[in-house]
Amino acid sequence: MKVYIPDREWPEHYKPVLEELARVTDPVTGGDVLDSGIIAGLEVAEDTLKVWLNFESHAEYNITGESAIAYSKIIGDIMERFALIRFQNVYVYDLKNNIVGIFENKKGYKWEDISAERA
Repeated sequence: MKVYIPDREWPEHYKPVLEELARVTDPVTGGDVLDSGIIAGLEVAEDTLKVWLNFESHAEYNITGESAIAYSKIIGDIMERFALIRFQNVYVYDLKNNIVGIFENKKGYKWEDISAERA
């Protein structure tokens, strides 16, 4: 994992991912998840994206916390932008390395297989 630091010199294959993450809105602050400090780290491989979010998940927190709803939206937005469209596998983790979002394309589907034009 590479810890997210805004001014860091990123490898070239990370840059499109960072540009797309900059379009994911933090519903609490209204800013993007990079500027809001939500993204703690990321790892970009050929067919796999791993993102660590700057929070810890707890069962009681997920039931009562308003932030849990915000994090759920962020996780959903990350999946929507990257799963199957850019990566075959997308994993989203909390700071304790617990998986809070997962997409694994085990059957080898392509974006064209589920696009709206086919429906």
